[in-house]
Amino acid sequence: MSDLEARATSQTFVVGVDGSDGAAKALDWAIAEAVRFSASLQLLTAWTFPMALGYVFAETPGEMREHVQRIADMSVDHVAAVAPDIVVSATLREAEPGPALVDFSTGADLLVVGSRGHGDFRELLLGSVGTYCARHSHCPVVIVR
Repeated sequence: MSDLEARATSQTFVVGVDGSDGAAKALDWAIAEAVRFSASLQLLTAWTFPMALGYVFAETPGEMREHVQRIADMSVDHVAAVAPDIVVSATLREAEPGPALVDFSTGADLLVVGSRGHGDFRELLLGSVGTYCARHSHCPVVIVR
């Protein structure tokens, strides 16, 4: 195996998933690139409580964690269905999404996020997760529209 092939097979792409349409588009883009470069995917779903993801309003931290786990499971299942040869893992983290993704980007080759997630109102106040990641990430960032 050449050095270029060895680097290609050891690449890791981190993808932020939150159940939104933007995250789904980012995941599909990341899958296509992972296939192209034989990279593995590390999916991260980060949340804080209380917080609403889309139309789901969890009344307890346990309900929120169950909802987040379903998002992660569906995302992993999607990768397995579309690209069964891609190595994929999912991590849940109770933390603000931007800083969690930036932390998770340490050692990654690429960070992929959607241009809009479920935090539209909060984005007006705090700035988008994508913008935060682009400014602070430890690796290159792709923001998928």
